[in-house]
Parts: sequence; C-alpha cells; structure tokens
Amino acid sequence: MSSALIGLQMWSLHDQAGEDLLGVLERVAGIGFAGVETYDLYGHAPKVVRSRLDALGLEVCSSHAPFPTGERATAILDQYAELGADTLVWSLEPEEFSTVDGIRSGADRINEAVTHATSYGMRIGYHNHFAEFRNSFGGRTAYQVLLDALDPAVVLELDVYWAQTGGVDPVGLAGSLGDRLEYLHLKDGPARGMDDLLVPYGQGVVDIDGVVRAGASVNWNLVEIDRSNHETYWLLRDCYDYLVGRGLARGTTTEGG
Repeated sequence: MSSALIGLQMWSLHDQAGEDLLGVLERVAGIGFAGVETYDLYGHAPKVVRSRLDALGLEVCSSHAPFPTGERATAILDQYAELGADTLVWSLEPEEFSTVDGIRSGADRINEAVTHATSYGMRIGYHNHFAEFRNSFGGRTAYQVLLDALDPAVVLELDVYWAQTGGVDPVGLAGSLGDRLEYLHLKDGPARGMDDLLVPYGQGVVDIDGVVRAGASVNWNLVEIDRSNHETYWLLRDCYDYLVGRGLARGTTTEGG
C-alpha cells in the first residue's frame, strides 16, 4: 500500500462548488477522499470552510492560490492562514516559458513568494502545465531551467497529464525530481491539449500506475477532472476506486461511497 493519501483538486467540482461548496465537500468526504486541494472559497469566509472541513475529517493538503507577491501578498497569506493551508501552489503563464529571461523573471517572482510565505510558516509549490516541456533551451526543457532558478524550498506538484501532453515521459520525470516532488495531479486521456476530454484511469495514454510508483516522496495523489463526458461524481468515484483499490493511495474507505 502506498504511503500517499488521496485527495481531490477542487477545480474538478468548480461549477458545483460555486453553487454549494459546503454540500460539495460533504459529498467529497463521502467518497472517501482524505483531503482536498482548494481552488476557491466561493464567497465563504475561510474560517467557515475550515470548520466544515474539520467536521468532515478532510485535510487541506494544499491550496491553489496566486503567488503572494506585491501588494496582494499580505491579503493572500492572511486568507489562507485562516483557512489552515500550509502550502500554496500556483503556476506561471505559458508565455513566460518562451525565453530564458522570461523563465528567470518568473522564478524571481516565485522566490519572492517564498520569502513572504515563510514569514507565515507557509510553503510555496509549483504546478506545471505543458509549455514547460514543449519549450527547450540548449537541450534543456524550460521546466529544468525553471527548477534550477527556483529556491530549493519550493515544493513540486507534478501534473502528470500536462507533462505527457508536453511530450515528456511523466514516469521518468517523477523519478527524477527527488524529494522536492510532494504532490501528483493525476488524470488520464489522449494527452493532446487543453480541450481534451478526460477518461477513467487506465483508459487513456498516461501510465497512472507507473508514475505513482515512481513518486517515492509524494505525500498526496490528487485526482483532478478538468472536463469529461462522464458524470463528474461517477468519474471521481471511479478514480478513487482505481487508486485505493490498487494500493496506490490511501483514503478513508476501501472503495468510493
């Protein structure tokens, strides 16, 4: 059995959460997810969401939130400190990977976020899309250029689907990232582009089993469904059953609710 817990990236239920976040969290807990990576609070006070999560036994494994830099830094950090998030994860824009200078400028912004977050006892994580892998400089991917420029304190959240879409082997990549890799975003499909429709694990081109086993330092395996022809809750349960049933992650039940 994997030591990693199974969580849900709440973007998967963005539309539903916009209507009833607290009710959605109850359904997520009912499936068996051990935690959530928040995306938005949908107008709720952080302490209200935190109270609901605590009542349901759901951890906040991380939060997708803009890098706390510039004038917004304090407001971002105050909000997520009240929520109880200890790791804030975000991305750079695709166009920032078109030049080495753009990458380094983006890295400087992330490193500034690290300094601000540290004063709150919080961490910064980086989440990839696929421009990081489609662009290369001197035989090195833009992703590697970025990692070399980042503060070593930045933890990594590898979206294996976007890595595959970018043309790299996510299994080999996960195995190469060492202890900085703490989160995996797991989804499956044709790996062609942003408009892909996602499918149940094992029915697309991503080696879900292989990449999970390659991420030895991963603490959270996060299910994420961007878009699909399948009913969302059905697909989330199917993904849960796949990971937990194969011993690739630990939830609160042996199969989805």
